[in-house]
Amino acid sequence: MLSHSRRHLIKAMTYTGAGILAGSSVLAHGQPLNTQNAEGTGMPKLKGNINHSVSRWTYGSLTIEELCQTVKSLGFNAIDLVGPEDWPVLKQYGIDSSMCNGAEIGLEDGFIHPQHHDELVERYLAHIDLVADAGYRNLICFSGNARGMSRQEGLENAVKGLQRILPHAEKRGVTIFMELFNSKVDHPDYMADNSAWGIELCQALNSPHFSLLYDIYHMQINEGDIIHTIQQYHHYFGHYHTAGVPGRHEIDHTQELNYAAIARAIRETGFDGYLAQEFIPTPKSRAGKIASLRQAIEICDI
Repeated sequence: MLSHSRRHLIKAMTYTGAGILAGSSVLAHGQPLNTQNAEGTGMPKLKGNINHSVSRWTYGSLTIEELCQTVKSLGFNAIDLVGPEDWPVLKQYGIDSSMCNGAEIGLEDGFIHPQHHDELVERYLAHIDLVADAGYRNLICFSGNARGMSRQEGLENAVKGLQRILPHAEKRGVTIFMELFNSKVDHPDYMADNSAWGIELCQALNSPHFSLLYDIYHMQINEGDIIHTIQQYHHYFGHYHTAGVPGRHEIDHTQELNYAAIARAIRETGFDGYLAQEFIPTPKSRAGKIASLRQAIEICDI
């Protein structure tokens, strides 16, 4: 398992943008970041075929304001996995919270567990209102770990729990997304570790306000066949995440996936949601991390 796996980083950090940067890299509130000159990461105008985003937690070394400035300098307008405490900063910069979070109990205790349903329902009903009132549309959820539970039982439990929040999500125009994780490397015992289980859940719920977050990195590890799966089942996938395999780092030539081809396949389905970068950048410097993000956006900007 990666020492900086998402599971551990999500537990370790809050989404308040409390990153610590050295000396001259810390900017005053509201001061624009001239990324092209200061960091050398300015880039040509994007083609507009893909709606790009980046996951907040993977750039936790930047404050939320600095990440907003970086995103704007690279020519896109969305950040994934941002909670309500940081939405005012996103609004200041005209950036979408492309996948909201904060309603979940955790990654391991999710909708397959009846003992958590009452708490989850209370949290999600309140959070759906927060998301809708802020003008956002997408809210993440998790299956949780099996802990000996059969897949069928987990599916039935998830349906019962999610059915309690979907009418309100539909009323408020919010879509609930369950993320698919791999259970081989990063999230042992996670129930929703394959597209077939997630698709069956979508079919059982039969709601336009429930969808899957298809994480390409996770699904390459657990099942592969990425492009064919997207082509065949894309109508169940309302959001995508990226990262390099193996290692969960940059999506360049150092890993096994052809992300330009994957982005092209996504585009050819008529997809109009977000493709969010969720790799952990390997450079230690701030400029290097931003350069990694720029490269990823360029690779996927087909």
